[in-house]
Amino acid sequence: MSPTNHPTAAGNVTFLGAGPGDPGLLTLRAVEALASADVLIAEPAVLDVVRAHARAGVDTPQLTIIDEASTTAGIPVLRDAANLVMEAARSGRRVVRAVAGDPGLDGDAAGEMLACASEGIPFEVVPGVAAAVGVPAYAGVPLRGSGGADVRFVDARTASERCWAEVGASDGTVVVSTTLETVASAAGELVSAGRKPDTPMTVTIAGTTTRQRTWSATLGSVAQVLKQAKVLPSPDGHQAVIAVVGERSAPAQRDPLSWFESKPLFGWRVLVPRTKEQSASLSDQLRSYGAVPHEVPTIAVEPPRTPQQMERAVKGLVTGRYEWIAFTSVNAVKAVREKFEEYGLDARAFAGIKVAAVGEQTAASLVEFGVKPDLVPSGEQSAAGLLEDWPPYDPVFDPIDRVFLPRADIATETLVAGLIELGWEVDDVTAYRTVRASPPPADTREAIKGGGFDAVLFTSSSTVRNLVGIAGKPHNVTVIACIGPATAKTAEEHGLRVDVMAPEPSVHKLAQALADFGAARRDAAVSAGEHVTRPSERRPGARRRRTT
Repeated sequence: MSPTNHPTAAGNVTFLGAGPGDPGLLTLRAVEALASADVLIAEPAVLDVVRAHARAGVDTPQLTIIDEASTTAGIPVLRDAANLVMEAARSGRRVVRAVAGDPGLDGDAAGEMLACASEGIPFEVVPGVAAAVGVPAYAGVPLRGSGGADVRFVDARTASERCWAEVGASDGTVVVSTTLETVASAAGELVSAGRKPDTPMTVTIAGTTTRQRTWSATLGSVAQVLKQAKVLPSPDGHQAVIAVVGERSAPAQRDPLSWFESKPLFGWRVLVPRTKEQSASLSDQLRSYGAVPHEVPTIAVEPPRTPQQMERAVKGLVTGRYEWIAFTSVNAVKAVREKFEEYGLDARAFAGIKVAAVGEQTAASLVEFGVKPDLVPSGEQSAAGLLEDWPPYDPVFDPIDRVFLPRADIATETLVAGLIELGWEVDDVTAYRTVRASPPPADTREAIKGGGFDAVLFTSSSTVRNLVGIAGKPHNVTVIACIGPATAKTAEEHGLRVDVMAPEPSVHKLAQALADFGAARRDAAVSAGEHVTRPSERRPGARRRRTT
């Protein structure tokens, strides 16, 4: 009997809604599907939203590519999304096909689902937040008031004359998906169908993102309002717009309901001169205030030139040489952890040793390693604050009088001197070296010097010196925020005006202080009846160059 030929098992496809733009609107089910995908297929804008949740090494083929190997009479063959989805699924892989908004409202996705069904390829649908619902919510425009008005949704790109006539004849709320270039003609269609020219209307572009902007107008005035606002068309001529029209919805009440665009740092580009690893929680905090953080490393961390000192100290830690180990930075934790892994050790090697940490982030990195610090400053999160709580050496209660202090090569002597004064012997060990990072890309350097950033957060004197050294001095319209007096003094020595200072040396307090500054600035503009602008919009020529 000849062997039976079994076909290759087919994969499966998840059609996933990526929402209207804000990555935070992805559902839990969407994140789960992305984490297990072998292939991720999406338009470039959507890809930026979903890729962060995909596993490392996921295949992300372009939606439309030229297949040089398959030609007809020398003409390259174009492969579209449906072909890419089917090819990947036929090979037995798990495919995620991500679309903007919700897959149920995407005609192309529906066609791809039918193609899967016709070949017997398993698929599932993960709904997403539709732009027609999500964008008005972020713009502060409820679609239904207390009177429970009817709500109609219209896609201006495909709406028929009959469709316009029906929504024009109703008195409910109309949500129109259109483009910046055609929103005025859509308003004209509604007026022609019977809506009054003075019917309230809102127009929102880049909805749910930190580039969102919303204008209040009427059906009759929308063209003039957008012209006066000098809203420029997108380069491709297809800037997506969600317009809400209706007496019973809340376009006229938008100001008190505009929660998103009223965030204290809404749309601010904030330069964070730290690595992504160091600035993750800080950047998340800035995003919660509406800012767009941009990480630029100013310091690179390298191993010590002579590793023997660090190696002896780690071996001494295991053999009981130390009573305490004190960590003054996340990098110090990382350096010791790497040595542990090199020797096949883990957090159990800290058994019997007291552990101190300067600052919340350092303590958090220790907890991630499996070590709970015994001592964290109760007051100021600094070496001085740690010394305030550090117990003096007591020969009766402390069998060992030695402290292991793994630090940077440029660390100050404050902690060493303070511990010696308290009676402790200190092994001050260089665990890592800090060197100036490579310059950022040319466009980032130009934005720093040309006023393209609204604010910069300086978290140490070295970040001031290194940023100026690798990228140049920030423009004078840029808001300068410093973590403490020493950092502020260094900034001033480099000719920078310090606008914001943290009330205590904490990166999170610094971000909060910047948010308070932004809120006060916004309130002052509103009180004066002025348009709220970002600092970068006040530099010469900014309004002339601004696009949507």
